[in-house]
Order: sequence, then C-alpha cells, then structure tokens
Amino acid sequence: MVTVSPLSLDGQLFTATTVELPETTLLIVSGEKGYIMCGALDIEVLNGKYPKRKIAAGRALGVRTIDQLVEAPLQSVSKAAEELGVKAGMTGKDAMKKFA
Repeated sequence: MVTVSPLSLDGQLFTATTVELPETTLLIVSGEKGYIMCGALDIEVLNGKYPKRKIAAGRALGVRTIDQLVEAPLQSVSKAAEELGVKAGMTGKDAMKKFA
C-alpha cells in the first residue's frame, strides 16, 4: 500500500509518503528543494553516481513511522543537502525547514 498525505511542520507544508513493502516500509518526507528518507536511501550513490543532479537528501536510520523520521537525527546527508545548510545529526524536521 502507498499512502501520500500532506504534513505540516511549523506551518510549512510537505508531502509524506509511506510505501509498505514485504518486510520493510519506505518513508519519505519531501519539500521543494529536497527530501529525507529512511535507511533505504543510499547517500553514497547520490554523491558518487549522480553529483551533477545535485540531489538534496538526508537519511535517518531505525525509523518506522513518518513521525519518527521527522524527529530522528539524520545519519547522513548528500553534498547538495550540505550546500543548503543541512548536516548529519540535525533532526529531519530541521532539515525539512531548509528543503522548504
């Protein structure tokens, strides 16, 4: 099942997407400039294979819900996300403010 819904964070609107798959769930919160995602996101691929695309993204590990994703510290972020001021260790919520 795929669920897409609006998510308000401090008055800013984002898109929350949950994709239920066998043995795992993909979690994504996206804004106009970038997105955060659960551990399924491979930051090394974004930085290594697609640097010219300048994909701004961050990854959090050990999350099972959108709420947890927003509150969790990001384990890694892409170079393009760093250019927007997003850093590993900041919460998903704080990163999304930069991706608005």
